[in-house]
Amino acid sequence: MGKKVKEIAEGLLGKADIIIDGNNPWDIRVKNDRFYERVMAEGNLGLGESYMDGWWESDAIDEMITRILNARLDKEVKVSARMAYEYAKARVVNMQGKTRAFEIGKRHYDIGNDLYAAMLDSRMVYTCAYWNEAQTLNEAQEAKLDLVCRKIGLKAGDSVLDIGCGWGGFAQYAAEKYGAHVVGITVSKEQAALARKRVEGLPVEIRLQDYRDVDEQFDHIISLGMIEHVGYKNYRTYMEIVSKCLKDGGFFLIQTIGGLRSVTATDAWIEKYIFPNSMLPSVKQIAESIEKLFVLEDLHNFGADYDKTLMAWYKNFNDGWGSFKQNYSEQFYRMWKYYLLSCAGTFRSRSNQLWQLVLSKNGVPGGYTAVR
Repeated sequence: MGKKVKEIAEGLLGKADIIIDGNNPWDIRVKNDRFYERVMAEGNLGLGESYMDGWWESDAIDEMITRILNARLDKEVKVSARMAYEYAKARVVNMQGKTRAFEIGKRHYDIGNDLYAAMLDSRMVYTCAYWNEAQTLNEAQEAKLDLVCRKIGLKAGDSVLDIGCGWGGFAQYAAEKYGAHVVGITVSKEQAALARKRVEGLPVEIRLQDYRDVDEQFDHIISLGMIEHVGYKNYRTYMEIVSKCLKDGGFFLIQTIGGLRSVTATDAWIEKYIFPNSMLPSVKQIAESIEKLFVLEDLHNFGADYDKTLMAWYKNFNDGWGSFKQNYSEQFYRMWKYYLLSCAGTFRSRSNQLWQLVLSKNGVPGGYTAVR
């Protein structure tokens, strides 16, 4: 291991007030000196993989990542040939094409309902909660679901399409609390199976279906945390399908993690281990995809709430690990811990955003009244 590489790495980390073997919770304790070359060569991919391999520890990964991003250290590590290849492939190949639609379901959402039931709230909502007046994760997720219903003006008897319905949390809530009729679609077999059990007796239909195969109309359409799997090559197609399926006078509400710049691929570690074939849209990409299709009635950013949501998920995951760890490896534990805490850091640093957009087909006569 080159002494110079170690000195460069220590210098860079020093800019973020991160000290190797220091006493602060966000400092890094290096257990394998190959850590330095790996991280300098591969950026976050090397950082995440070396943590999974036990090469380093930190008592506050979330704060460590926050400091790295606030200091813009991610811009100072050169892109390796391996990462450059992945970015180039994403530009040439439609990584979110229909033939790959169900891959994210198999590789992420199907890994175990026991894990998600332990980690999430009682309705198993796997998107950012709304902590405006909430004290607990359950309260914050109920507040988010109610916020969505109020933003689209949901009333009894309305039909709603939920694109990326997860384990049926919104569908169940909208049917129970508002008397809505909901069709939820997902590409995860495990989500679909459990969601169907959770909505028994309610006017809800759960389908294992790709959004490109929907061909009917609804009073409203919502999509919470799904457009991150659509891909920049498909944003326009996605919006055209929604426009075709949305009745005049109805609303389309999107909740999405958003990036500060337009990209054509995602973070290399996230792509490899957590969300394959994913990417975060920018405001520009969304705006271009809705041209001549929708009026943007409202844009609400509550990205800081995702930091709090992820930390609540991590506490639940960590506290409950003993009850389901027999189904997973110790490396999986380290991978999932790094995922939740590093993502919290991206929102705490405001590098990532969380948007809710309300769209209409023809504009609301007299104007839309924003709901918060």
